[in-house]
Amino acid sequence: MSATWELQKGIYETLAGDPTLTGLLGGAKIFDRVPQDARFPYVTLGHTQDRDWSTGTEDGREHILTFHVFSRVGGARETQEIIAAVDEALKDAPIALPGHALVNLRFEFADARRDPDGETMHGILRYRAVTERVN
Repeated sequence: MSATWELQKGIYETLAGDPTLTGLLGGAKIFDRVPQDARFPYVTLGHTQDRDWSTGTEDGREHILTFHVFSRVGGARETQEIIAAVDEALKDAPIALPGHALVNLRFEFADARRDPDGETMHGILRYRAVTERVN
């Protein structure tokens, strides 16, 4: 199994199991593909990238993961609270990756802005992870 898929599953399980985040979202509303009837707020997994991060002795990957937060409550507060909850849930999370070791998972940046529709607040978070194959 690829480290990328295992990492995404582990992150989903971590976020869906976090009571602070699910409380803010009104349930485990963390989606890869947003259902048509999804109610705001929710979190989605966006763009991902994988790069070779191998050394002379270790088979490794660098993963860039982007998450999106969508809210329609008046201001930016709810979006900022959800961003903070995602970050807290992932900070030093013990994510198990069968066949791989998670070397690190680090926050890179967060951004919050109003979407062009004028109603939706859109938060963006980016993380960098490094994994190594375990033999």
